[in-house]
Amino acid sequence: MVNTVLFLLVIFGANIMQGITGFAGTILAMSPSLLLVGYDIAKPVLNVLALISGAYVFLGNVKYVNWRELWKIVVWMAAGILAGVWIQGLFAGQEAILQKLLGVFVVLLALQGIWKMYRPKKDEGRKVSPATVLFLPAAGIVHGIFVSGGPLLVSYLTKKNLDKVSFRATISTVWVFLNSIVLVDDIRTGLWNPSLLKIQLLAIPFLLAGMFVGSKLYAKMSQQLFMKITFVLLLISGVSLLVK
Repeated sequence: MVNTVLFLLVIFGANIMQGITGFAGTILAMSPSLLLVGYDIAKPVLNVLALISGAYVFLGNVKYVNWRELWKIVVWMAAGILAGVWIQGLFAGQEAILQKLLGVFVVLLALQGIWKMYRPKKDEGRKVSPATVLFLPAAGIVHGIFVSGGPLLVSYLTKKNLDKVSFRATISTVWVFLNSIVLVDDIRTGLWNPSLLKIQLLAIPFLLAGMFVGSKLYAKMSQQLFMKITFVLLLISGVSLLVK
């Protein structure tokens, strides 16, 4: 019972960040949730909460979604999710190995983003390397395993120079599509049962409260502060994966 209460509090805190950025809630919640309630509860519950939070942001910001980027992301990441589900089966019981590798990569990406923010500005233009699209299937693989593809997706989207409103609206809409795929697979594999449904229903008010607080904070932020928080959360996310 104590672990369940702590799990709900983790959901509240993580979704304050989700309300601000549109991506960090699940990955920030995943590591402590795995310790508190285990993989078979943490993954399906956090997946549905991310789906709900994505819909929450989408419904209020639909006109700001970058649909061209959205469809590209959904196609590439959906393919990656299918691969991630397959890999998860191969590493059943050994997810920690994949998690450590992801943590190293995310930390490096975060440090690179922070370094770019503070180095002297040069005329680099807005041209993005074609190789950047490879972040998307990689993000899908991670999402299929841990429902935590956000950091890699952020690494892709930050290179697209979207303003903070479009960034948040687009990345939130991605989760509506992709987490629905993960939900179907969780149902197929038998993770859902009456006990899990009870925890899910208890978690929703904590999600909505966190999202509400995060949305209020988001409205007061400048573009520069928004990007700083984005990269700092990437760093925290990566470290949390390493220390789990």
